[in-house]
Amino acid sequence: MEFKVLTDEQIGQIHNASIKILETIGVQVSHDEVLKLFKQANAEVDESKQRVKIPEKLVMESIEKCGKKFCIYGRDRDKKARFGYGERNYNSIAGEAHWVDDLCLERRPASIDDVAIAGIVGDALENINIVGAMSDPKELPINYRCVKVAAELLRNTTKPITFWFYDRKSAKYILELFSAVAGSEEDAIKYPYGYPFLEPISPLKFPFHGVDLLFETCKFPLPVPIGPMAQVGATAPGTLAGTLAQENAEILAGIVIVQLIRQGTPVCYGGIPHAFDMRTTQLVFSGPEQALMAVAMTQMGKYYGLPVYINVGLTDSKTVDAQAGVEVGITLVLGALSGADIFGHLGISGVDQASSLTMLIMQDEVIGYVERIMRGFEISDETLGLDVINTVVSEGGTFLSQEHTVRHFRKELWFPTLLDRQFWQAWRDDNAKDMMTRCIEKKNMILKNHRPKPIDDDTEKEIRKVLSYAINELIE
Repeated sequence: MEFKVLTDEQIGQIHNASIKILETIGVQVSHDEVLKLFKQANAEVDESKQRVKIPEKLVMESIEKCGKKFCIYGRDRDKKARFGYGERNYNSIAGEAHWVDDLCLERRPASIDDVAIAGIVGDALENINIVGAMSDPKELPINYRCVKVAAELLRNTTKPITFWFYDRKSAKYILELFSAVAGSEEDAIKYPYGYPFLEPISPLKFPFHGVDLLFETCKFPLPVPIGPMAQVGATAPGTLAGTLAQENAEILAGIVIVQLIRQGTPVCYGGIPHAFDMRTTQLVFSGPEQALMAVAMTQMGKYYGLPVYINVGLTDSKTVDAQAGVEVGITLVLGALSGADIFGHLGISGVDQASSLTMLIMQDEVIGYVERIMRGFEISDETLGLDVINTVVSEGGTFLSQEHTVRHFRKELWFPTLLDRQFWQAWRDDNAKDMMTRCIEKKNMILKNHRPKPIDDDTEKEIRKVLSYAINELIE
């Protein structure tokens, strides 16, 4: 099953427009070391304006050289996320500044304690295979925060993790944490726990720290998803086609930068543009344009032979309601049908308004629904069941008592954990619970009963040692 919105000719048009942008307009890179690398690669560099015009040859050579398949692993190495293998991955949000209560009505600053809770819940959810910190705790100094967050995630989940890297100095300590938990630097390189996210600033700019920290992470090298969030009519043209061309140019420029820093580093094509609501002046997480652009960007990423990251399965709603269900479900199923590799970031209340465990648990249920659709069904003599049809018709009775039914129904049917399928009276007797209530109950059950495999004492000592060194060097 595959869903497309672009023809081959249109893919070529977007590619050619992006190349023209890179060759004639260029990108701004506020990093002298990277500008020097561009100059050595025969790109046109204006050092006074920190602007680079990138020739098509360099773009295509960089795409050819970059890693196009990679895995990230959990402490339990059987739990992994594979990119470029035709598989689907789902991650909870890497971090938000705010945290909402169960009912998504009260909001407060996110804390480091929330990271531990997010780790436990993400570890327990069946369909989330990359666990995000969900919290960006402002209580911690920014230049140390990501190190502490990484440590807290590693303690509280056995799955791969995602969080926000900050800068080059702190990235060094994150790599030391990975090595401590893996048992050696060699194993941390072989089985990476996560990756830094390079986010160009639309239109056509690259932030210093986002680029600079790659000089550290590319030593392993950790994979690099590259995902600008160009907004239609705000930070990109007021047309979907123009936004796609600009976003694609930004991603291609990012691929060149990563390959100049270390050739062969794996990348992920992060096609995550968004619409911009001219009435509210708010970014749109989940309008129909988001679904269209996500599918189109998946096609562009696959055109280059790259794994693809798209923002679907999100919602503009602040709470678990009908709007959330519609927006999460429609965009996620279209994203899955397009063939992307990862969908996120899940667990956000509205447009980056806060993190919500309730929302994440609802989205996990929707993923189960979508995954059943993607599995399709088998047609064979056995599944067509002509013999059992003949038996029931000839002898009477129903298919409920047939061995053929017992043999197949568990594989054929998806059984939800949260969606309501009860008879009316049973639903009433169960206090007529709505989806929000059921999500809250599941969250409470997870926190009461789920215990991720703990880190052993020796590894915990190494984690504490790395954190101690990081505090001394990073906190002024």
